[in-house]
Amino acid sequence: MAKSKQVKVAALSDLSSHLRSAKSVVFANFQGLKVKDTEELRKKCRAENVYFVATKKTLLKKALDEAGLTVDVKAFAGGVAAIFATGDEVAPAQITAEFAKTHEVVGIFGGILEGAFIDGAKVNALAKLPSKHQLLGQLVGTLNAPISGFVNVLAGNLRGFVTVLNAVKEAKV
Repeated sequence: MAKSKQVKVAALSDLSSHLRSAKSVVFANFQGLKVKDTEELRKKCRAENVYFVATKKTLLKKALDEAGLTVDVKAFAGGVAAIFATGDEVAPAQITAEFAKTHEVVGIFGGILEGAFIDGAKVNALAKLPSKHQLLGQLVGTLNAPISGFVNVLAGNLRGFVTVLNAVKEAKV
């Protein structure tokens, strides 16, 4: 059944607002993916606060033009899914790349990062980066390392003292 003009205008408005507010976008092929697998991908996206939408290329092109972005959507073969991130820029690339490992139908066409188009190879490279939370955890661990090392040095003196006292106690018994 054909969509009405009002539904198309609402979809265009929704898509262009997501494109304007997104920190990063990944375009992927989902054509040939089973409904069950598509729902699994949507569930993973929701868990990471990432927005997933399957759209037609003509609608995507209009939304990109409306958002002021230049992307050649005609180069994309098959159905196009757009995965948007407003928080962690790496999340859509990681989710899509991880999903593509188990579902060979899914292919990454490219994406948008900082308002510029990046190709599929750069999206895959972006997917290999640690997430924002992982980077913060590494930073905290690095900042904490000297402090924990200092505590271990101080505790070593106490351990040595307790060992000497224990040896004296054993010698008297």
